[in-house]
Amino acid sequence: MALTTNRVLRLTFTTAGGKTYAITVPNPREDLQQAEAMAAMNSIIASDLFITSSGALIGIRDIKVIDTTTDDLYDPPQA
Repeated sequence: MALTTNRVLRLTFTTAGGKTYAITVPNPREDLQQAEAMAAMNSIIASDLFITSSGALIGIRDIKVIDTTTDDLYDPPQA
């Protein structure tokens, strides 16, 4: 049994087809600033690196840092 913590940065874009597309980055820096994340997202949009099933990434929709804590209450016996 163990307690684990996970931290991710979720960058969510809008696509040319009007849908959303998210990129999740594990273990972002603790001191990450909004301006840095937006600059990275604008760079991704400008470079046209990702083409989704609903088209190219065209805008910034959301930026979130997500912390999750998992308390594993049961570990199966080892064989």
